[in-house]
Amino acid sequence: SLDSFAMVHPYYIFLLLVLGVSQASLDVDESPPSPSKEPLTSPSPVSELPLVPVPIPVSESPVSEPSSIPEPTSSSALRGAPKIRLCKMGRVSPVILVHGGAGDIPDSAVQEKIDGVKQSALVGYKVLCETGLVLNAIEASINIMEDLEGFNAGRGSVLTLTGEVEMEALITEGKDLKAGAITLAKNIRYPISVARKVMEKTPHTFLGGAGLEDFIKKENIPRVGDDWLITDRAKYALEKFIEQGGRDAVTEIGKRPGDVGTVGSVAVDSSGHVGSGTSTGGICGKYKGRIGDTPQLGSGGYSDDKVGAVSTTGYGEAIMRYNLAHRILSKMDTGINAQEATKWAVEGMTERIKKTAGAITVSNSGEIGISFTSKRMSWAYVKDGEIHFGIEQGQHEVEKL
Repeated sequence: SLDSFAMVHPYYIFLLLVLGVSQASLDVDESPPSPSKEPLTSPSPVSELPLVPVPIPVSESPVSEPSSIPEPTSSSALRGAPKIRLCKMGRVSPVILVHGGAGDIPDSAVQEKIDGVKQSALVGYKVLCETGLVLNAIEASINIMEDLEGFNAGRGSVLTLTGEVEMEALITEGKDLKAGAITLAKNIRYPISVARKVMEKTPHTFLGGAGLEDFIKKENIPRVGDDWLITDRAKYALEKFIEQGGRDAVTEIGKRPGDVGTVGSVAVDSSGHVGSGTSTGGICGKYKGRIGDTPQLGSGGYSDDKVGAVSTTGYGEAIMRYNLAHRILSKMDTGINAQEATKWAVEGMTERIKKTAGAITVSNSGEIGISFTSKRMSWAYVKDGEIHFGIEQGQHEVEKL
């Protein structure tokens, strides 16, 4: 029932008031399961837009070898999922596309990753339709994954060599080429929301360290404790990393756990305005103060209404050196479509630097680009009344909403 749903997720009531969602439009039959671990206090979300996580059952998927996005395999596994009102059509059919990180994701984490990106894409699409704003949709979709401990962003972030969480995030919009980025962030629940505040409430693009701490205090952004932020999985990954002398650690998070959970989102609205967001805890066992690719424009992400938007994931040091997001959009600017440009740049980085990566791209006309050279990358997008998703090379499932 909706009453029991509201008890599990207190922000749901606020969502009803703000967005005017009716009980019929949600059509929720059962209450979602309670999270395995709740904070001692329930912190308020940073964003103006509250979120409603929705459990989505998924189906088994075939694997094949792709050269581009494979044709979708139909599935009816979304029975019981929320009914999503389709976006109003304009010059472009609105799209939101998310990823949950590229890397050597273990079999034990596959279902969790698929569930998470589907949930994220559905929430983001709902917000995109109801507000018409790409940044609202991107923030909402990433907030979902920042709250899920199966992803290396927000809760579930990996640890520094000294056992701390230092998070990073970047949000970009293509209309005016604005951006907000943060690094070395501690004890906040939604890094992507803080990055957006940097973009909208300061004259700066990038804040970190003491300056970021001052900004967080000034804006009265709620804090969360390490008891909520640091998960058992993150502790185990660091222990294995140290035991193996800093070499690639095979853990339940994966090999090099920091490389497999960075999250991202790109979207385009009905007018062709685009945006992107990327959020991460970095890499496991990193030096205190390490800054990665995620918050850096042209590496972790970029948006330009004249072309499209990109969010990247993978081996951060290589992505920085290759300027992966910028290369994708530059290739598209020559007339190459989103899929081919994304594939060209991701494979080019792996060939040149011998490190794996992944990226998601949306053009200003709604074209989709998805490519990764790692073993797996979870992704999902919603467009024209369907949700598409996959995690294996060559996998492309589709379900009607």
